[in-house]
This record gives sequence, C-alpha cells and structure tokens, in this order.
Amino acid sequence: MNIISVTKDNIEREHICCAISNNKDCQVAAKKAWLSERFADGLVFKKCDVRGKCFIEYIPAENAWLPIKADGYMHINCFWVSGQFKGQGYSNLLLDECIKDSKENGKKGLCVLASIKKTPFLSDPGYLKYKGFIVADTAEPFYELLYLPFDANAPKPCFKQHAKTPKIDEQGFVLYYAHQCPFTAKYVSIIEDIAKAKAIPFRSIQFTTTEEAQNAPAPSTSYCLFYNGEFVTNEILSDKKFEKILTEKRQ
Repeated sequence: MNIISVTKDNIEREHICCAISNNKDCQVAAKKAWLSERFADGLVFKKCDVRGKCFIEYIPAENAWLPIKADGYMHINCFWVSGQFKGQGYSNLLLDECIKDSKENGKKGLCVLASIKKTPFLSDPGYLKYKGFIVADTAEPFYELLYLPFDANAPKPCFKQHAKTPKIDEQGFVLYYAHQCPFTAKYVSIIEDIAKAKAIPFRSIQFTTTEEAQNAPAPSTSYCLFYNGEFVTNEILSDKKFEKILTEKRQ
C-alpha cells in the first residue's frame, strides 16, 4: 500500500480524506487553507492511497493547536482509519510511518489528545494504548493526554494548568472552534443560525493562530461548547443535536 504525503505542492489536487468533495466545498476549502498555513510549522499529512478516511496528521508539539506542554514531542492532530479499512493493517502502517518520521527528526516521542473511553472527534484510546501509549496527564471531564516515549527517561507532556478544568466567565452559549477540523466550516454556522432564530445568547470564537489555540480554555480546540461557563461538549453538533442540548438546558 502506497502512502501519499500531502504538501503545499500537491494539496490542490489531492483529497484530504475527511472531506473528499471538490475544492469549492466550504469544508474542503477551509481545511486546505488551514493545512497550507501549517506546513511551515512542520505539519505532516499522510494518507493511504485509497478513496476514503485513512490518514494521519501530525505536527511538532510546540506548534500544536492545543494547550499542552510537550517540548520535543510530535503531536498527532488527527488519526482516522474508517470502518471500511479496519483490520487491513492501515492503522499500523500510518502510525509506524509517524513513529519513523518522528525518530528521524530527533523527537522524544509522540503525544495525542484522547479520552477515557472512545469519544467522537477524539483519537481512539483503546487502539493507542494497545500500541503502547500511556496516560501522561488528564483534564476534566474526560480528556487524556496520551504519549509514546521513545526513551524511558523522556519527560511527560502535560496539559497547561488553565485547561485542566474547562470553565469560562461568560453566560449563554460560547463556542470555540478552528478549521483544523473541516466540519466546523459547515456546522458552526448551522447552530449559529438556530441560536439567532431563537434569540438565544450565543457567541462563537474562531481560533485563527497557534497562540490563540494554545491558550484555549479546554483541551479540545477544533470545537468546544460552553453554556453559562460550564463545558458542554467537544462533539461537532448537527442541528438536531444542538436542539436536543437546548431542550436539556432549558429544563
């Protein structure tokens, strides 16, 4: 199986797996723009030569878009092998490629944002722990920062202290998001429109720089919703799921 590296030179003609529509689609355009700006920071996007979700994306942790301290590590932004490709060795192939690349670049190890149990839009902790990743740090309500050190004496990465207990000082709904995940380009506006139509206090804040994301109030920066200062979810919401949350919060 061939592995394709998506770079600034071929990104316009390559599909990006999680959003495989044409470049005019808002999700594809947003993600490709985000990737193009990150290549200079050392971002790597590798995919198997198949038509579907089968890829790994990683970046030096100093440039990762989340509030962690992991100097010298490589951070896995996203690692997605969809069901149709399970059991065919693709996950191992991509992870081995990331490990090989990281070692060649002198990294101390890998780290990745996950959760206590499998959670939408976070890496699968079961597979990663099976492959040797261990818990470096935790944050409320369910986040785990996993790491795979290349040396037993490598220091543990950790969450920044302010993100370990996600809270904000603002009433109503507040959504933090970034185009690191292409789905935000479509779904953020959907719930913005619902909130506006129902006259519900709602504010969305897009992270547009590494510094902003690294100072986020919660570990997940692609999407993180708060209500009256309390963390609600990291799951990118459809209209129906947002309506359900509205009903629950109004009871």
